[in-house]
Amino acid sequence: MAKSGEVDKQWHIVDASDEVLGRLASDIAVVLMGKHRPEYTPHVDCGDFVIVTNADKVAMTGRKMDVRHYTWYTGHPGLRLESYSDRQQRKPEDLIFHAVRRMLPKNKLATQMLKKLKIYAGPEHPHTAQQPVVLQRVGKKASSDK
Repeated sequence: MAKSGEVDKQWHIVDASDEVLGRLASDIAVVLMGKHRPEYTPHVDCGDFVIVTNADKVAMTGRKMDVRHYTWYTGHPGLRLESYSDRQQRKPEDLIFHAVRRMLPKNKLATQMLKKLKIYAGPEHPHTAQQPVVLQRVGKKASSDK
């Protein structure tokens, strides 16, 4: 069983260009939780850091970018709606952040896990000193023909 101070954290990097959002988010959530390690312990944050680049180029299959919507309540009368494509143009990091957040456990440990997720819209990131390793994935790329 892992203990909180004994786990060595590694840094992984993922290029999100032409990746399917749900498949990418599930792979990132597994690494953030630490389920890829043999010493995984549910009550200990034993996950690694994940850097996501090119978040503005993430894709979804079919017409989901135009058909599906984010909804939120502002506190005033009325419900706000925004399609995934509009949200991607306005805040490209939010698509990946909320998809990963919803795949993590619903407890206080999830906030610690989310702090280890670094998302950037472009290809540059300021974490080169941590020497991130490319995350090995078997995810499918989104097809360009629709």
